[in-house]
Amino acid sequence: MRFALLGSGSEGNALVVQVGSTTLLMDCGFSVSETVTRLARLGLQAEQLDGILVTHEHSDHIAGVARLARKFKLPVWMTHGTFRFQHADFSDIAVTEINPHASFSVGEIQVKPFLVPHDAGEPVQYVFDDGSLRLGVLTDTGHPTPHVEAALSGCHAIILECNHDEEMLRNGRYPASLKQRVGGRFGHLNNEQAASLLSHLDNSRLQHIVAAHLSQQNNLPALAVAALSGVLGCAEDWVAVADQQLGLDWREVV
Repeated sequence: MRFALLGSGSEGNALVVQVGSTTLLMDCGFSVSETVTRLARLGLQAEQLDGILVTHEHSDHIAGVARLARKFKLPVWMTHGTFRFQHADFSDIAVTEINPHASFSVGEIQVKPFLVPHDAGEPVQYVFDDGSLRLGVLTDTGHPTPHVEAALSGCHAIILECNHDEEMLRNGRYPASLKQRVGGRFGHLNNEQAASLLSHLDNSRLQHIVAAHLSQQNNLPALAVAALSGVLGCAEDWVAVADQQLGLDWREVV
C-alpha cells in the first residue's frame, strides 16, 4: 500500500491511495487541469484511477469531482446526505450511495467509511485496508468521538487534521462568525484536539503520521508537528506535513 496527497487545505484537497493495480482518489477540490498536473508529479495519469471517494460536499473537497469523473469516466462513491446536495451536477455520472456504517471493496482496496461531526449533510472519512495494512484519514472534523477513535485505532498510517492553533485562531483576523464555525464542535480540529485524539489510539503499528488540512492563516507547521510528536514521543522530523501547494509525495506502508 502507498499513498500521497495532491494538496491539503482550504484551497483544495485530494488524496491518492494505491494497492496493487487499484488506485483511488479521495476527494478532488481542484480543477481538472490542476488535478492532472498534480497527478503527473506523482507519476500518475487520471486514466489510471479506478474511482473517486467523496467525504462531503464542501467545495475544497468536491469542486473538481464531477468534471474529473465525467472526463475520465470514473465512478464516484458518496453518502446519500452528500449526494442529495449535488444530484444535478452528477446526473450523468455513475454514483454509488454508500452506507456510512458498512465497508465495501473497490478492486484490491477495502474501504471503511465512518461518520464525523462536521457542518455538512452526511460527512464521512475513510479507512483504507489491503487485508493486512490500514490507512486512516481524518480531516474536517469538529471534535473527536469514540466512533472516530475506534475507526482509527491500530492503523499503520494516519492522515490527521491539525487545522488551527487555538490561540492563533482566537487572535487572528477571521470575523467572529467564522472563528466560531472553525473552532466549534462541527468545524475543524485544532492541534491540541488532534494530539489528544492521537493519544487515545493504539499506535503500536503506526509507520506514518501526517498532519493535514493546516490553515494558512491560523496555524504553523511547526506547531502541528510539535503537538503530534509530543504525544508519540518521536523526533519532530518523523511527523510529515501535507502542503497546500505541494501536497505530500508517496509514502509506502509495509
